[in-house]
Amino acid sequence: MKSIGNGILAAAAASLLALGACSADKTADPAAAAAKGPAVATVNGKAISKSRVDMLVEQGARSGRPDSPEARKAIIDQLALQAVVADEAVKKGLDKSPAVVEQIDAIRQSILANAFVQEFIKSNPVSDESVKAEYERIKATITGTEYKARHILVEKEAEARDIIAKLKKDPGSFAKLAAEKSKDPGSKANGGDLGWFDPRGMVPEFGAAVTKLEKGKITETPVKTQYGYHVIQLDDSKPIAAPPFEDVKPQLAIQLGQQNLKKQLDDLKAKAKIEMVEAPAAAAK
Repeated sequence: MKSIGNGILAAAAASLLALGACSADKTADPAAAAAKGPAVATVNGKAISKSRVDMLVEQGARSGRPDSPEARKAIIDQLALQAVVADEAVKKGLDKSPAVVEQIDAIRQSILANAFVQEFIKSNPVSDESVKAEYERIKATITGTEYKARHILVEKEAEARDIIAKLKKDPGSFAKLAAEKSKDPGSKANGGDLGWFDPRGMVPEFGAAVTKLEKGKITETPVKTQYGYHVIQLDDSKPIAAPPFEDVKPQLAIQLGQQNLKKQLDDLKAKAKIEMVEAPAAAAK
C-alpha cells in the first residue's frame, strides 16, 4: 500500500491543478465538472472522478501493479487525502505564493508538452514502407569484412615470440597455450577465441594485423598494442552482412519516429520568437 501511495503523489501531479482551481472557485461551472465523468467519491462536496482513478490505475499497471479493488480503494483514499490537504493549502493562501504558482505553471507546461508529443506520435505513425526504405538505405552502406580470430595476450615480447615458436611446431596447441598464458580474461577460457568482429572496432594495430593474415595462419611476429603483445590466429573471414529486416524493424521504427518528432519540435522552435533576456550564469567552480 505504501508504494501505491507514493506512486500516486508523483503520478497525480496534474491533479494538483484541478484541485487548486476547484478550491479557489467555489462557483465552478457544474457542466465543466460533469465533463470529467462520473464520480467515485466526493471530498467536501467536490468530486473525485472515475477517469482520474482509471488514469492512475493504468499508470500503476505499466509499473507492474495490477488493477484490483484494493488498489483502487488505496488510490481513492490517497486522492481524498490529497484533496483535503490541497483545500487547506488554498485556505492559507498558498495557491497565491509565487513559488507555488511557478511550480504549478511548470507542471502544467510539462503536461501539455508531453500531451503534444504523445498526440504527434499517435497521429504520425511510421509506415512499414518507411522502415523498409530506411533498412535498405542502411544496408547499402554496410561494407567491409568481418573476421573470426583468436589471440594470446602477454606482457613481454620475448614471451610472445616463445609462444609463436611453440605454435610453429604444434599449431594445434593454440587453445591450450591461450588458456595457460593469455592475460585476456574474456577469451582465455575459450582458447583465445574472440568470435566474429569488425577489425575497425579493434585497436588499430590489432585490426591491421588481422586483415593481413591468411585463413589458418598465425602472426609471424608479436603484435604490440596498448594492452601488451598479441599472438593472433585467423580462423575465418566473410563479408559483413546486414542483420535480417525483421530483427531490426522495431528499433528502426522507433528511430524514425524519434527523427520525425525531432524535426517537428525543431520546426516549432524555429518559428517561435525566443529572446534571451538574461545570459545564463556561469557554472560554479
